[in-house]
Amino acid sequence: MRILQILASLLLLTLLGACADTRYYLQSVGGHLHLLQAARPVEAWLADQEVAPALKQRLALAQRIRRFAVTELQLPDNASYQRYADLQRRSAVWNVVAAPEFSLTLQTWCFPVAGCVTYRGYFSEAAARAKAQELAAAGLEVSVHGVPAYSTLGWLNWAGGDPLLNTFIRYPEGELARMIFHELAHQVLYVKNDTLFNESFATAVERLGGERWLAVHGSQAAKREYAEFDARRRQFRALCLATHTRLAGIYKQNELPATDKQVLLAMKNLAMQAFRDDYARLKSSWGGYAGYDAWVAGANNAAFGAQAAYDELVPAFEALFEREGKDWRQFYAAVRRLAQMPQDQRLKILAAH
Repeated sequence: MRILQILASLLLLTLLGACADTRYYLQSVGGHLHLLQAARPVEAWLADQEVAPALKQRLALAQRIRRFAVTELQLPDNASYQRYADLQRRSAVWNVVAAPEFSLTLQTWCFPVAGCVTYRGYFSEAAARAKAQELAAAGLEVSVHGVPAYSTLGWLNWAGGDPLLNTFIRYPEGELARMIFHELAHQVLYVKNDTLFNESFATAVERLGGERWLAVHGSQAAKREYAEFDARRRQFRALCLATHTRLAGIYKQNELPATDKQVLLAMKNLAMQAFRDDYARLKSSWGGYAGYDAWVAGANNAAFGAQAAYDELVPAFEALFEREGKDWRQFYAAVRRLAQMPQDQRLKILAAH
């Protein structure tokens, strides 16, 4: 088993981006190996007399959600999310994203097989923040955010697959379902060098699937909890999108040779202040809910750029699902056809709907 775990970690690094940066490579090996070692089959956790009943209930719920993903959403039926690991930390990994002072275009890092992605992941928060400081010293705006789960894209199902984690197992029911659906969607389709396409597709699957799960299996309490949480999320993301659009318009002027950088900076600062003021009003309407405070405190070009990758094409994918008769198999087939097209062409088609 030890050899299999090491092989799995090495394969993961090859797929997701082992590079000339030895320290990055080693932290990736160690981090994923620890995750594999910590994971046990859900059945073993359920049979363990020392495991708290509350955790057992969540694990049993996750298994029902997993079966629903296969039978109702036609997501892959494999080893993923049939094991559980307690990582003894609040995030699975920490992603670092970066963007220039007057641009929302994220810096990319390119790796074998996986292609180019707009983030750099670390299993240690301290290592992520050290990388962020390095990028900031180079003049970039940087955002570090904890990620509750990551996908190995199904390539490591032979070694046990992606496990359930303590970082998200206690999410509200609707959010737990969305998390599992999102990560499994990455196993349906992954397109090299197109983070926007990949994340928007997975987010569309999680939204549509999460709503379906609650409609069929959710209790009234779970539905109310989800409705309140999702309403806040939609309002917040609409505010982020509006700010992203405003900033993009400002930064477009940076392409003009005679543009005064101080004028651009003043306009940017006004847009950011308007964002914070609008958020304060939203927060007040939520009765003081503070779940987005940390994000707002660190909001910058990198943060807005990363958020857009998860949201920008979601309405287009949802419209495609409707056009395919809400048939999951037909929807996935249509998305695969898009994935075969050149990037500009598929994005143009999606943007037209």
